[in-house]
Amino acid sequence: MKEHLRIGLVLLFAACGVSLFAQEKGREYVPAMIGFYNLENLFDTIDSPDTEDAEFLPDGPKQWNTERYRYKLEHMARVIAELGTEVHPKGPAVLGLSEVETGGVVEDLVAMPALKDRGYRVASHEGPDARGVDVAFIYDPTRFQFLGQRAFRLRIPDKEDFRTRDQLMISGVMDGDTVHCIVAHWPSRRGGQKRSEPFRIAAAQLGRSIVDSLLQADPNARVLYMGDLNDDPVDKSVRRHLKTTAQASLARDGFLFNPMEELYRKGIGTLAWRDTWNLFDQIVLSPGLASGEGGTWRYYGVKVFNQPYLRQQEGSFAGYPFRSFVGDTFMGGYSDHFPVYVILVREK
Repeated sequence: MKEHLRIGLVLLFAACGVSLFAQEKGREYVPAMIGFYNLENLFDTIDSPDTEDAEFLPDGPKQWNTERYRYKLEHMARVIAELGTEVHPKGPAVLGLSEVETGGVVEDLVAMPALKDRGYRVASHEGPDARGVDVAFIYDPTRFQFLGQRAFRLRIPDKEDFRTRDQLMISGVMDGDTVHCIVAHWPSRRGGQKRSEPFRIAAAQLGRSIVDSLLQADPNARVLYMGDLNDDPVDKSVRRHLKTTAQASLARDGFLFNPMEELYRKGIGTLAWRDTWNLFDQIVLSPGLASGEGGTWRYYGVKVFNQPYLRQQEGSFAGYPFRSFVGDTFMGGYSDHFPVYVILVREK
């Protein structure tokens, strides 16, 4: 497929379940795809003495050895290689990742045969999470010129022992537009949704402060806040504290645009738990990207990548994400989350 899109391809995207802005007839567009994927515990096989990684060691309960590690890498590489190729033949221009133990495992990932020819580069950061899992970022240097990165730590007053993933901001240039991607993995629902909610609200407030600092410098800044938020698009942490709206036209006066909310209201999710679908994996856009004002790129569509091979095919969990482990039993799947991506376009 050519690297540009014509209006005649709108039906293709509609068939893929991507919601679109109306396009003016006869115009020609260049697409870019920006995604996020929770890799479900991509650990190496080496003991890290400063983290609690014992379950992912060869002599641990999961018997995590080189063979299984390689198998996991091959599976993750396949998904990323196929992600969004109906939009662009080279797949994601950039991709946020979560649940990776080190930058080294991400380097191993992009070196897999399915991805090697794309030349992805890695931005990573090791934070204070007790298990040692972090967020990371890969990018195609031919489409995203890396400018720099910065990590932001979440601290909870009166909880000095609180440890979670840092939020990682990566800045780069895409066809003349400076783009800022913030990758986050908010605190889990361990202990119950209500009991743990204050930690995610604090994470949302941290994320919002990062976004606000960028918007204060440039109200039309191209910002994408992405990650596993461990809350749905309609939950208080996202709607009230990250301050999002489901309508692109209302992304102004301090509101960010969350295209995932429309998918969630249609019953589309990225993970399942006890017969309920959640859409924790989200990509939220700044007003400039929602409207296209003040720059080149603008929002075009959104998708959850839930191909049949990523889903459990039989049993009581048929349709759920086909994961690597259930407890300590190796299932040989992919991840307990589906990846998501947004499509941006600029006029050619």
